[in-house]
This record gives sequence, structure tokens and C-alpha cells, in this order.
Amino acid sequence: MPLPFLTADRAFDEVSDDLALPFVDRDHWRRPYRPGPWRVGAAALSLLLASYALFAAVIITATGTLSAGGVSLGIAVGVIVCALRLLRMGAWVSAAGLRRVRFFSTHTAPWAQVAEVRTVQQPVRWLGLPRTVQGQALVLVRGDRTGDEPTPLLTTHNADFLGRPEAFDRAADGIEVWADEYRSAPLEER
Repeated sequence: MPLPFLTADRAFDEVSDDLALPFVDRDHWRRPYRPGPWRVGAAALSLLLASYALFAAVIITATGTLSAGGVSLGIAVGVIVCALRLLRMGAWVSAAGLRRVRFFSTHTAPWAQVAEVRTVQQPVRWLGLPRTVQGQALVLVRGDRTGDEPTPLLTTHNADFLGRPEAFDRAADGIEVWADEYRSAPLEER
């Protein structure tokens, strides 16, 4: 079963100089990078736990305790939903705007509201934990909210790019190309 949210479009790896955004369907939301090994590993371990819970639900239901089997099934479904949400987290782009998907929320900024997307050197959270380290972040500066702090979209120490600085550079460059293309384009050309 293909899972399109697991892989980024391969066209970002094969970008030619004459075509900055090598996509025919630019209205489709896409993540311009592959999920990192930390994110995929955590999701795989979660799915392994869910398989044990599903097996336990079958055994518990077969022994005659239907309500306990339902609880075990509910736990398994919850873990599967969490694993899929974990895999969807990240920055997504389309002709409509820039989307930041987090575990519990999703925020979309239309390109008309995006003032700037840039890479900055700053303290970043290590794997999303409270501990901060010095690293790089791709930040979104919105034009409609003056005085707000820039929103970090990607960091060199999150679950997608920890230990992969060249992947961070490629992803940041890809998102910056989308921002440059669509922030400057008039609405009728989009």
C-alpha cells in the first residue's frame, strides 16, 4: 500500500537549472524533503507496539472478555493514529501557501501573508524537547503580524534533520524557492 506522505517528491533531488519548481500539479500539498530516520524510527516502534496491542485484542476477545478486547483495540487504533500523525509532521508547500503541521495542530499561511522565509542561526530545540542547542532554523516571517517572532518551520536538530545537515540545506533551499516563486507572483498567474 503506497503511503505518499512518507516520501518526498523525487523531483526535488533532480532539479534542473531552468526549472525551479519541477511540478505539473502545484496545487497538491507536498513535503519537499523525506522524513528523517528519527521520525521514521519512532513511528515504526509505535506501529510495532500497535501490532502487539492488536494481537492482545484478538486474544482477549477470543477468551470471552469483549469489553477488555475493545479497550485493547482502542489503544491500538490510538497508537496507529499517533504514528501516522507523527509521520505527517513537518513543513508542506503548495501554490496555496506554506503549511506547518505539528502533532496537535496545523497552521497554513497563504503566500500573500508570507513576508519572508529565511535560514537563521539561533538556539533550536533538540528533537522537540525543552533542551536547546545552537543550530540553524528555517523561519517564516508573516507580513500580517508585525511584532511577532518568526515561526521556525525546520531546524537542524529536529527529528527529520538531526545528523543530516545537507538534507536540511536542500529542504530549506526548496522551501525558499517556493516562497520566492509564489510571493512575487501575482494572484492571476498562480
